[in-house]
Amino acid sequence: MKHLLIAFFLFLNFASSCQSDGGDNKEETSGDEKVTYTVSNEVFTNPERGFMHTWQVNSEGSAMTAASLNNLKKENVSLILRLYYLEKFKTSALSQTQLDLIKTDFTRLRESGLKCVLRFAYTDAQDGTDASAAVISGHLDQLKPILEDNKDVIAFVQAGFVGAWGEWYYTTNQLTTPANKKLILDKLLATFPKEIKIQVRTPKIKQDFVATTTAMDATVGYGTTNTARLGFHNDCFMASVDDYGTYVNVTAEKTYVSNEALFVPTGGETCPPTDVPIASCSIAEKEMTLLKWTYLNLDYYGPVLQEWRNNNCFTDFERKLGYRLALASSSVTKQASVNGTLALNAIVNNTGFAPVYNPKNAYLILRSTANGTVYKKKLDFDVRKVVPRVSFNLKESVSLSSIPAGTYELLLKIEDSSSKLSERPDYCIRFANTGVWESTTGFNKLSQTVIIK
Repeated sequence: MKHLLIAFFLFLNFASSCQSDGGDNKEETSGDEKVTYTVSNEVFTNPERGFMHTWQVNSEGSAMTAASLNNLKKENVSLILRLYYLEKFKTSALSQTQLDLIKTDFTRLRESGLKCVLRFAYTDAQDGTDASAAVISGHLDQLKPILEDNKDVIAFVQAGFVGAWGEWYYTTNQLTTPANKKLILDKLLATFPKEIKIQVRTPKIKQDFVATTTAMDATVGYGTTNTARLGFHNDCFMASVDDYGTYVNVTAEKTYVSNEALFVPTGGETCPPTDVPIASCSIAEKEMTLLKWTYLNLDYYGPVLQEWRNNNCFTDFERKLGYRLALASSSVTKQASVNGTLALNAIVNNTGFAPVYNPKNAYLILRSTANGTVYKKKLDFDVRKVVPRVSFNLKESVSLSSIPAGTYELLLKIEDSSSKLSERPDYCIRFANTGVWESTTGFNKLSQTVIIK
């Protein structure tokens, strides 16, 4: 079960001409202060992206432990694929023990500062049996309140349920007929909270469901319609010309995924190659760039991953999987009036393979240099729109209402949209610049100050 491919190498040339202690360069022009930032090459963790581990568990098995989850941080892992096998329940309702296992896992994920990519399946054998559409529907009804309560720690969902490994191919209940595929997708979309994106196994599954081969645009992509929620997982990435049948019309469907992936995630795992050489660094780089890969399994397929380690591109992929945002420059007015406004201009670049997919809340932080009091001002900035290889101009007029006179340092915070996680630094986005990240607050320092009079 392994994944795809993305085209070409991204290189952003930031205007950072020198390094200071804060990794920035300052200049004053006509009352504004402009700071340019130094890009960091460090490998670090960010939410909902990167290499991940796959942890599968059989029916009524053991919950994840806090110790095992905390160990992931040493690997800069922020995601796991949690795969629940429901082999005991192919003809019956889920037990309370099974439901409690899932709830415990979600609680421990939240406590550990991590999220999961979620999948359910009934068999891990090619010749195994799955459940009927009616049983699947009943299980989803049982799961619905748990999924709603824990949507904050679900990064994405792989459609699952159908066939061996939940990969929508081998089935003993005719679940891959057009009618049953539609029925199950409709049920998945109705069951999971509208904020959660659901990945299907092939582009054709989505194309058939939405009845078009034309990729969506931004007017649809940033919404929560069914079309806007369906992404892709490829569990035979780099395995053959068509990735073990992932593609029918390879060129056209890769172009389709590339365009769709501005708005919905692509992820998965590699697979034993057949009619192509083992995945080289250059081919993998090209494919992951094209297809905007956001996460990839660390546990399979080992020889492909080792090939990348041996040829010194694995660490680069650690940086580039998903988004990697960096400030190029910022400019603010040095002085402002009490209850006035502050003009903020910043250039943000993304050197990752993919955008951010889940909505975040962005704030300009004003922190008093006198006593440390923090004021948060909500920005209109939608971080999902910082797409790879296109400089984003963050330009806003920020109200200073309710902030007293004084001198304030300025910081940016991109926090989780869930109120359960918004104050947790583990769930805040870190910028890839030297000297800007505050691990205790989740703030990114702009190395700017403003005097409010």
